[in-house]
Amino acid sequence: MISNTIDQEIKKAMLAKDQATLRGLRAIKAALLLARTEKGHAEEITEEAETKILQKLIKQRRESADIYKQQNREDLALIEEEELEVIGQFLPKQLDRAEVTAIIEGVIKQSGATSVKDMGKVMGLANKELAGKADGKLIAEIVKEKLA
Repeated sequence: MISNTIDQEIKKAMLAKDQATLRGLRAIKAALLLARTEKGHAEEITEEAETKILQKLIKQRRESADIYKQQNREDLALIEEEELEVIGQFLPKQLDRAEVTAIIEGVIKQSGATSVKDMGKVMGLANKELAGKADGKLIAEIVKEKLA
């Protein structure tokens, strides 16, 4: 479980006075605590749910960094990128574009999809197959490209 690791890493970051790492770790801890206390959730969060939470945090940081860069606020973009790096350490290794493309081609063959009309079906299967291993935006882009 990521929660135990996060607590240990927070202690290490505090002792090392590493503010960037500490911010990222605290963001993860807060998101996990929030998920654990939401109505309808079990006391413990599954690894799959933890991965989804981390992916959401990564996406938020990426979008924020892009906005800050557009507004010429490199100082704020840097903070987001530092947190992004810390959070990314707790996700499974991300596949590169070639690996994702190969998996998606397999999914398309398996599903029998032939046109963009089948994109929803392919996306569902591809997202299951690539959960936590690739960005959803990249998956959608490649699926659209292959079905066009």
